[in-house]
Amino acid sequence: MLNEKYEEEVRESLMNELGYDNPMEVPEVEKVVVNMGISEHDDPSIIDGAVENLMNITGQRPVVTRARKSISDFDIRKGVPVGCKVTLRGKRAYEFLNKLYNVALPSIRDFRGLSPDSFDGRGNYSLGMDEQLVFPEVTFDDVRQVQGMDITIVTSAETDREGYYLLKELGSPFRE
Repeated sequence: MLNEKYEEEVRESLMNELGYDNPMEVPEVEKVVVNMGISEHDDPSIIDGAVENLMNITGQRPVVTRARKSISDFDIRKGVPVGCKVTLRGKRAYEFLNKLYNVALPSIRDFRGLSPDSFDGRGNYSLGMDEQLVFPEVTFDDVRQVQGMDITIVTSAETDREGYYLLKELGSPFRE
């Protein structure tokens, strides 16, 4: 799996590439946060469908996020469910990244690679997906509404360069 590849190959490669002396300095994936927003907050079945889809994709039960304050322009009241999110750590994070890099992203039509400009300045990477149907666990019959998701990969890297090399070595398909 990807975490074994990190321990055996990637850590040594990053030590040579980035010039580290101590193996504990080498950056690693701390967590992966998957967030799915709900545009139709009136219908509770859509929230249930999003929770079920996210649970099938990640293998972990998501937390339902609620509105912190009322916004009259969007017809949202305080406390209304507006999305769900999952935080994956350790082995589950590496398994999700493996599935994302090798199954989901290549199945996107006209996919030319991830943008290397989506780092936040501290080595963390964020990407958005338009629909959850690119994952093999989700079938078209199970989907109540096609929804996008935001995926944030939090690393222990201190710079974008370190984060880029880490994700590149793990198999992230970056655009050249």
